[in-house]
Parts: sequence; structure tokens; C-alpha cells
Amino acid sequence: MRTMKHVPRMATYVLLGIVLIWCLLLQYVILTKVDLKGIGVTTDKGPNGKVWAETQRAEDVMKIFLHFMDNLLNTIELSDNLSPAPPVKDYKAELLALQIKMEAEKGEAKLKDDMIKELRSDKLHLLQQVAHLEELLKLHMEREEKKSQSVNSDDQIIEDKNCPLPPMDSYPECLGKLKWMKEMWRSDPCYGSHGVNGSLCSFLIYLSEIESWCPVLSGRVVPSAVVKNSKLDYDFAVVQNSLEGLYPSLENRIQFKWISQRIRSMEGIWVEAGRSLSAKYNLTQRKAMQILVHPGALTTESSLKIAENAFSGGPLGELVQWSDLISTLHILGHHLHLSASIPDLKSVLGADTGGCPPRHPKPEINLIYTDIIGVRQIQKALQTSWPKYKCRIRVLDSFGTEPDFNHADWAKKYNLKSPFGGLNMIPMQFYTMFPHTPDNTFVGFVVQHQLTSEEIKRLNSTRRQNQALVYGKSAKFWEGKGAYLDVIHKYLDVHGTVDNSAPIPSYVKNHGIVKGTEVQTLLRQSKVFVGLSFPYEGPAPLEALANGCVFLNPRLQPPQSSLNSQFFKEKPTTRQLTSQHPYAEAIGEPYVWMVDMNNKTDIKRALTAILNKTIEPYLPYEFTCEGMLQRVNTLVEKQDFCSSTKSWPPLSALQVVKAEAGVSCKQACQRAGLICEPAFFPDLNNADNLAKYGVECQTSDISNSHVVLPAYNSSSQQCLLQSDHLLFSCVRSHESLVRICPCRDYIKDQIALCKACV
Repeated sequence: MRTMKHVPRMATYVLLGIVLIWCLLLQYVILTKVDLKGIGVTTDKGPNGKVWAETQRAEDVMKIFLHFMDNLLNTIELSDNLSPAPPVKDYKAELLALQIKMEAEKGEAKLKDDMIKELRSDKLHLLQQVAHLEELLKLHMEREEKKSQSVNSDDQIIEDKNCPLPPMDSYPECLGKLKWMKEMWRSDPCYGSHGVNGSLCSFLIYLSEIESWCPVLSGRVVPSAVVKNSKLDYDFAVVQNSLEGLYPSLENRIQFKWISQRIRSMEGIWVEAGRSLSAKYNLTQRKAMQILVHPGALTTESSLKIAENAFSGGPLGELVQWSDLISTLHILGHHLHLSASIPDLKSVLGADTGGCPPRHPKPEINLIYTDIIGVRQIQKALQTSWPKYKCRIRVLDSFGTEPDFNHADWAKKYNLKSPFGGLNMIPMQFYTMFPHTPDNTFVGFVVQHQLTSEEIKRLNSTRRQNQALVYGKSAKFWEGKGAYLDVIHKYLDVHGTVDNSAPIPSYVKNHGIVKGTEVQTLLRQSKVFVGLSFPYEGPAPLEALANGCVFLNPRLQPPQSSLNSQFFKEKPTTRQLTSQHPYAEAIGEPYVWMVDMNNKTDIKRALTAILNKTIEPYLPYEFTCEGMLQRVNTLVEKQDFCSSTKSWPPLSALQVVKAEAGVSCKQACQRAGLICEPAFFPDLNNADNLAKYGVECQTSDISNSHVVLPAYNSSSQQCLLQSDHLLFSCVRSHESLVRICPCRDYIKDQIALCKACV
């Protein structure tokens, strides 16, 4: 009975425990599934990971339950001995802890659920905002499209009944350019200068004839100048039989007024000279060059007013040279672009800074003739393009530029100050009026009103007056020359063509400032052309010789140079003038007589000899139109400073001369009846080449410490070679070095050309 009494009690405990555990387990499993469903738990291990997450907590509870059942069964087994039941283990605390844990996790699940709901709410709000922004953007685009349509409507080009729009099939950019021009034609004055006035017709004319965006209007003809310029290069130059094509570019330009008059007065002589040269030489197969002529000293920007003063006694030497160079280049058949201002210059070079493009595509300029002022202007206009054009420059430079003045660093180092130096050109790029500086190139000029053979005969048969014409348009040149002129007046009547800036001797018959033709007439009537020692190296003495009039050439004592003359002080040369006209001095008697103005005996001697002789007109070939045509044609064809491979004059003309210590190459070559040729210096500047000419170099050294190199030191038998090609010089000497000189022959009365050069 006792046993049976214990059994129901044990069974009751077991059943109650099972029921309690089951209830707790069921509640926990339900909560766990809800939690996992709400937050969508997954792991990176796939479906198995999800099952593990859902059952992990249930397994914990089952472990407690099984542990409880093991203890309960043990208790039942012990009851078979009918001994008092051992105390049942107290699971209350453990079950309470499990319940607390389950409640906490339930709260955590609720928090996660709240967060999910909040995120879903934010997402919905964000989607609403995006939809709103999309709607606003759509409305904005619709408004812009309407606005654009409105603008396009306002910008429509309305056809003018007098100017219908031509078909634009081949001009897709035309309509856009017309719309731009409608709004912007006032933005730059250059449009107005091309005739644009705000009308549709003016827009179309500009955009079709000045630029090339639109078709040419019906009935309009493209100007002939445009057609001509569309051919940017011609294959061959043709000798011209007229100067008519040159005149339009000279008209209505004050800078070229005097030049134009001289060119017109000599047209017949130029045309005849062109024909004569063509008969002697083959002038076909020559490339027609595009040549820019820019006399910088004549531009308004220079402020020198040389062109304006030419008709009132101003200097004419430069104007004479420009006139003759322009005529020469035109007769030879080249294409000239004349520039008389900075805007002209920029236009020709394509360096315009305005809004308008060039009227038409610019031809590539092959050669540029300018002066030192013009070089500065061209440098500024070209800026970064200057190096490209530098070798194409030819600089008209009356008195010449010597290498050491031209070299900027050398001039600065040795204090050779000159506003006209430091250009770093090749010295042969400087073109002189007379052949006085062999380091430069002689281009020359032409003596006006050359006489035909018939005119010479008539002149010889006409008795000259017993008169002298004084060389000096400014009365200031006459100052201090009274005693000199008094002696002349005892032998001859004295005439002048002088201004009234200062008093002149009363016995002088003054004709005032006259035209060139009147000067020629006076020279043909006179026996003597009287020099006053200034101006230096002008064209007038050669004009006197060409008209059969002897030139009285004053000696300069001491010789004048930049060392002692205010006139030469800033000139980039140290050349010494021993007379007013060194070139004429070299011609000598009976055409040119040297006199000391302060020596009456010397003056009387010269006048007596002159009056006892009769001379015929004389003019060196190099100062005739034909001579200048020959010289310039050869220089244009052969002289090339842009190529390092071309060599001119031909090396066959080289003759090597050793100069004594203290003697320049200019002097050494002259003594040998030759002329120094700087183009040959690079060929001598080599120890091996020097050996070919009998210069044995035991050692050699390269240096830029002298302007007399290449040279030979006889004491050390060392050859010194030049490292800087800009410092090659014909005119310098050294007291202890023997100069090795490159000389050549020359054509009589055409010193710029060697005998093998033509």
C-alpha cells in the first residue's frame, strides 16, 4: 500500500512537469518564429543557416527538459526500494531564468520590428520625394523648351524683299552665322569697315565675300582681287612690261606718296631694263615669291615723319632705296604686299587682333623687306611666331650693322651701346645702301634719270655753264663753309637748292627746294657738284656723275666714326669715313676729286684740273636699273638664311688669304683685289679644312672670345676656331693673331656678285 501510494504521487509530478515544460517550449517556439519572420533573418550559409537560427533556442529548452526528465526517472527508479523519496531538484530558479531570457528576446524582437516599420516609412517618404522632384524637372524642361522655341522664333532671319536668302544646301553654318551677326555686328568696328550696317544684305555680303560661311548673293560678282588672291602662290615669276599693277597699292597712302612719284617718273627706264636683262639671262623657271615690304621708319607709329617731310627738304636716301627696291621686285614678277602701318603689317602676316578674320586666306610670306624700326614692329606683331620668320627678314640699313654690335650678349658685355643693335640676325641679313661693310649685303639703289646714248650725245654737244651746284638742301649744312665757297666762287658761279633755315652767301643763286627732275637739269648745266662734308653717303654725288658733273669730295680729318661723331654715335658700327662719300672716293679722278676744305691751295688745284678736263657721264653698272635687277634677282633666288644645307656663293669662288697681324680680312682681301665673303667663314672654321689651304694647326681650340676667328697664333702654331657663328667678322683685326680670310672675286661694277654667281 505504501508503494502504491508513492507511485501516483511520482506520476503526478512527472505529468505536471511535462505540461509545464511543454507550455513554456510552445510559447518560446512561437515567439522565435515570429521574430525570425519579422526581421527576415538569413545567414551567409544558405537555407541550412536559416533552419539553425530558427531552432537553436528551442534546442536549448529541450536540453533543459531532457535533463529534467532524466532526474525525474532517476527519482522514480529509486522509489522501488520504498524508501522515502529523495528531495526533487528545484528547477524553479532555472525555469525562471529561462522565462526572463525569453521575455528579453521578445522585447528585442519588438524593437527590431519597430525599426523595420520606421525604415519602411522612410523609404516610402523618400520615394514620394523622388517622384516630386521628377515632376518638377519635367515641368522645368517643358518651360525651357517653350522658352527656346520663343527665342528661335524671335531670331528667325526675316527675308528682305530686296535681299532674298540664297539656297544654303552647301553652307550648313550660314544660318547660325547670320543669327550671330544680327546680334554681334557692333561688337567690333572692323565689321562696319567692311560695310556691315545691320541689314540682312550686308550680313550676307560680308559672310560670303569677306568670309566664306554663306553663298554669294545672286547677281553679285566676287571682286577680281579676291579671285587673284585665291591663288596664293604662282609657280613662276614673269618679268613685267609695266608698273601699272603696282600703282593701286601705292595710291592714297601718304607714306608712299614720294615713292609713288619717283616710281612713276622712272617707269620707262625700269621696263626697258627688265627687257634688257631678260635678253641677256634666262629669267624663266623662277619661283614667284610672296614678299612683304614694310618700311617701319615711314609708318605713323614711328613718329619720324620722313614721308611727310620729303617735300620740304627732308632726307630722301631711304625713300630712294625703298622706291627702287619696290620697282625692282615688281618688274621681276614677284607678288608684293606693301605695309605702311602696324594694322597693315598684322593683316599681311595674319596677326590681326580684331574680331574680323582676314578678308581671304593669307599667302605664306617668303621674304620680308623692312628696316630696323620695322624689325621691332614685326617682332611685336608676330610674338611667338617670330622665330619662324626671322630668317626671312632682310633689313635695309643705310650705314650697316657690324657683327659685334648685332650680337646682343657681346654688345652688352663690351658696352657697345646702340638702339639699332642687338638684333641677333645673321649679319648678311642687313642690306646696305653702298658696299661699305662686307659683313652685310649690298642691295643699293638706282640713280634717277639715266641717260640714253642719244641723250649723252646731245649733252656732250651742249656747252656747260661755268657754274657749280652745291650739295646741301639745308642751310645748316652751309654753316662754317664760307671760306671754302668763296674760293669756289672765284672760279665758278655758285647755285644752290637750299631752304631758308639759315643765311647763305649772297652770291649764291638759290633755286629753293625743287623736284628731282629740276635737280637733274641743274646738274647737266653744271661742271662741279660741291660737297660740304655732310650729309654722308647720299645718292646725289652719283647722280652728278651720271649727268657728267664732277664731284668735289671733302676729306674728313680726322675720319668720322661713332668714336668722335655725334651723327654716328648711336650707329651700330665703328666704320671710319675718310671723306663725305667713301664710295665716290674709290671711283677717283677724273670723276671725283678729293679736297681739304680748309686748304685753299688744295681747292684751287682741284678746280684748275677740273676746268681743264671734259668728262663723259659715268655711272657704275650696279647703280643702274638693270644692275639692280640683276643683283636683287640673284639675292632673291640664291641667298637663303633658313636652310643649313644650301650654300651661296658657290664654294668654288672661295680664295683663302692670310692677313698679317693687325690687319682685317676686309683689308687683306682688298689688297689682293678681292672682297671678303662672310658666307665662307663656316667652311674655314675647321682645322682639317684649314690644312687644305696651307694652315698647319699643331693644336686647335674653339672659342667665342674674339670676333677675329678663325685665326692662327704663329708663336704657338695653334688655330683658334669660332664657336658662335654670329661673331664671324670681316672688319675686325687683332694685334697678335693672323686672320684666315675667306675672299672671292667680283664682277666689275657689280661687287655684290662673284663671277660664278650669275
